[in-house]
Amino acid sequence: MRTSPPSSKQTGSVILEALIAILIFSIGILALVGMQVTTINTVSDAKYRADASFLTDQIIGVMWASRTSTTNASGVVSFSPDTTFACNPCSAANGNAATQAWAASNVAGLLPGATSAIAVSGAQVTVTLSWQPPQATTAHRHTAVAYIN
Repeated sequence: MRTSPPSSKQTGSVILEALIAILIFSIGILALVGMQVTTINTVSDAKYRADASFLTDQIIGVMWASRTSTTNASGVVSFSPDTTFACNPCSAANGNAATQAWAASNVAGLLPGATSAIAVSGAQVTVTLSWQPPQATTAHRHTAVAYIN
């Protein structure tokens, strides 16, 4: 029995299949790298938001501990926040010693390009933090409102 020589139509098909497989594999690797970049950006954004929440809770706790008390004629004691904490923006020149230290060391150290403001209106305290993440095009803001009474 005679065998016929291989057809020339099949020549180079293995190389073509290998190149297509490498192309598909490369696209998959690029997709994984893109997802990793997105994940890193999301995690850093979540860290900044958690830090902002911590910082607002920290200064509200200091204000709660420093509240002033008044006693009326019938002996009822009422508390109110210390208005010297108010500052807009909070810096080394605005607010009292506690807010100045908080803004200079904590806020500036944890959030990139951060600005802070504290408003005191009666028993209501509003703390606002703004920061600019390195890769973001817009600034982020966290506002906490507390009633100190």
